[in-house]
Amino acid sequence: MDATDFPDDLVQTQAAWNATYQALAAPRPRDTTVLRRRLLLLSVRLWWHPYWETVPSAPTARVELRHLARADGAVRAA
Repeated sequence: MDATDFPDDLVQTQAAWNATYQALAAPRPRDTTVLRRRLLLLSVRLWWHPYWETVPSAPTARVELRHLARADGAVRAA
């Protein structure tokens, strides 16, 4: 699977999910209720995105998406 196959909104949602998860996992996070609700909302958006109906192997594509979003986040942080 080529990384360019993913819609931009899906990659952005995964990156937002990663950032929210990291914020929640930090020592003594602030606004945990807000972070948990955001994580839940982003999880639903990721899971039910229409893109998943178009790929032959959604579990493999989901792993690829997570790797892509992590790599993209690392590049932006550098």
